Formats: sequence, structure tokens, C-alpha cells
Amino acid sequence: MADAKRLSICYAAPGSSLVPSAGTTRNVLNLADALSEWADVTVAFRTIQDQSPSDTYRVVALDPEIDAGPGRPIKDDNAARGLHPLGHLAYCRTLWRFASDHANAYDIVLEKGWRLSGWLSTAFRRRGVPAVLVENDVRMWTDPVIGPTSAAKYGLHLLAQTVSGVCCRRLPAVIAETEELKSLLVEVRGLTPRQVEVVGLGVDHRLFRPLDQARAREAQGIRLDSVILLYVGAMDEYHDLEPAIEALGRVHPHRLELHVIGEGEFRGRCEAKARAAGVTARFHGHVPHARVPEYIATADLCLAPYRTSAFWDGRVTFSTLKIPEYMACAKPVVSVPSGSILKLIEPGATGFVFDNHVDAWVSLLSAMPSRTQLASMGHAAAAAVALVSWRTTASRYLDVCTSQMAAHAAVVGLPQTEPHGR
Repeated sequence: MADAKRLSICYAAPGSSLVPSAGTTRNVLNLADALSEWADVTVAFRTIQDQSPSDTYRVVALDPEIDAGPGRPIKDDNAARGLHPLGHLAYCRTLWRFASDHANAYDIVLEKGWRLSGWLSTAFRRRGVPAVLVENDVRMWTDPVIGPTSAAKYGLHLLAQTVSGVCCRRLPAVIAETEELKSLLVEVRGLTPRQVEVVGLGVDHRLFRPLDQARAREAQGIRLDSVILLYVGAMDEYHDLEPAIEALGRVHPHRLELHVIGEGEFRGRCEAKARAAGVTARFHGHVPHARVPEYIATADLCLAPYRTSAFWDGRVTFSTLKIPEYMACAKPVVSVPSGSILKLIEPGATGFVFDNHVDAWVSLLSAMPSRTQLASMGHAAAAAVALVSWRTTASRYLDVCTSQMAAHAAVVGLPQTEPHGR
């Protein structure tokens, strides 16, 4: 081995904009921060809506000509949503140029999965830079194809998945966030099991930690004796609050309130449903990420109500970041019995798992545990995720990076190196 050196890593999220409150942004930045212990890290998003200065990593825009700054806020972090096919083609050329311009700047590239997963990795590999795809989903079509518009969209979806499949099968390494996702990558994209390494997400325990509930409620004007259900996240095709809202309208538990943090295309529908059902609910909208734990602290029970029908074959295959963050704040969690969720929540001990249907919610709400029991479950939840950390996740990522760099060096005849401090 040559002398140890500090690696230069680019972690790119081509399909996302840097939106501080978005799960993808937090995922990327948390990992970048942890990786920076051992490497010089640059994170690259398509556009940057807002950026907090960091001493540990550098942030760049893949497509800097697009203005997505504070003066022109975007709705979510999906930078490819609604992009015209010609726009996709132009963006692919932009990514190709980015790889060409920065091929000498990085030792290895991590590409966050998106609609054209593997495209940027392929571009860098063509220029002699090893790359690893970090996949968090397999974008499968779940809607009916009715009429020319949906048929055209379905055709574009198939084209994108074909391109992504070809790129991914040529990559020597792909990181999947769950075992379920690994199986789907093998089943649908045709990857071999040896290509896919499973590395789960971490938890930022400096931010997501138990806080005083009474103080948090006083700050939000919430009664100390109320039972609070809390949801944090998007209201979209993957997350469905409506069964819980309908059940609350049927049962009307005494002094129970629903609080919702976040935005999404279905927010208006959820608010209307809550009003019509006479549910005591507060939709807080966007909350700065650093303040989210203050809202979680007010809760007795946190919700992660996924719509399984939006996933291929009804399986939640991605890693659910919100659940371990809730648990780290010492809160029990309600979610669905699917995928890695069953490994996170122990039913009756750290939370509840059941199909996200109205009748199941009615059953829970009709026999809701006491606040004391829920608090005890919350303590167990915090203990269950105490060892889940971004540092551990970053260490696993670095292992994958160094093994890929070694394999690449062996192929091209370069001296092998090992990162400093490992």
C-alpha cells in the first residue's frame, strides 16, 4: 500500500434540489458530515434552494444556471418532477459535462438514486473515476394507464427505467438502504446479489434526542393533559394520513389532537377531511429542520402512515428515516407491517404496526394506551436506536469506496491507497 491519504469524495444527488427540510437533503448532508471525518467531501445537488454554511463539506450545484434560490422557492426536493423529455436530455448533457469538468477533482463519486440512476456514475467511470450508486428506491409504475397522456408518461417511464437498468448493470457496486430494496434491484433491474451492498441510514442523535415535553407543549400552546398524535413529513402518494383522520372522526377520543408538520400535494385534502370530520387538528406547515425535535417532543405517539399501494408489489422497500428519528426522541411510532419497518418497531413495546386502513386505526384509537404507557414505550424506542448512527453508516460507505478504488486501481495498474485514519 502507498502512504495513507485523505480521500476526495463527491456525493451527488442529480434528481434532488437542496431543500433543508427534505428527507433526501438531510440524508445526503448527514452522511457527508459523517464522511468528512475521513475524507474531503463535496455534495452536489441539481439546484440549491437554501444552504447553511458548513465547515465539514462543500456544496455545489450540478446545474447552476437554474435559479432556485430563496427568491424562487421550489415546492419539494424532486428536481426532475414534471421535467419535459427534452429537459431531461439537456440535463443529461449537463451531467456529462460536470463529469468531464471534474474528473480530476475526485477519487470516487457516490450517486444518489433518481429517475436515471447510474447515468452520472457511468459518466465519471467513462473518464476513469470509480463510482458507486446509492439507491433508495426502484421507481415502479403503479398507476393505471388510461388515455394518451398517461400512456405517454408510462412510455417515458419505461424509457427511463431502461436507461437506468443498463447503467446500473454495468456498475461494479451499488449500495441499497435495505435488504428488501436489494432483492428488488436483483429482481427488477437484473443486478447480481454480489453487486449490491446493504447499508442502512443513521440517526443524528445530536439533534434528534429526548426533550422536555411540558416545556415543548407550553411553547406551542398545547394543553399538558392532551393526547397528541404527530406526523412529520410529506403528504403525498407515499404517505397517507387520511385513514387516521377518518378514524379520528369516527371515534373522537377525549382530548386527543392531531398535529402535522410538513407540506405536500395532498395537504389541502387532508385539512379538508379533518374539518369535515370535526377532528381537532393543527397543520403547522413547514418548520425549520433544526426545530422539528421541539415539535416531536410535544407528542405522545408519532405516525409513519405509508400508503403501501404506491409501492411495487405493496412492499415498502426504502429505509424510513422518520421512524428512527421519532424513536431517538423517545416516542413510540405507528406504521405499517412492511419491509425494514418490522425491524425497527417492536409491536407493543416500541410502537404499533398495522395496515393503514380506517378500521385498524379505529381499533387503536378505541383502546389507546395511557400517556404513561406511551411514555414508557417511548423510552424503549430510544434505547432500541441508541446505537444507530451516521458515523457507523459513513464507515460502511467508506469500506465500499475503498474496496471499489482498490479494484479500479488493480484494473488500471495504479498504486492502491488507504484513507487516512482507518
